[in-house]
Amino acid sequence: MIPSMKIKLYHPPREIILKGPKQVAVLLRELNLAKEAHLVICGEELVTEDRVILDDQVVEIRPVISGGGG
Repeated sequence: MIPSMKIKLYHPPREIILKGPKQVAVLLRELNLAKEAHLVICGEELVTEDRVILDDQVVEIRPVISGGGG
């Protein structure tokens, strides 16, 4: 079996498998997702764009949602 990371995406919900290791900034760029508009969660930890995601890790990428204040 080829080592890989599982990526869970939302809107629309789907899962993809990618070869790692991969830096979060590179991952977002390859998926055409704006880093300013998405949160990346590895395990239960919110991670920054300089973090390297290893094979066999599960990553969630969630869109940032802002609410109105008035």
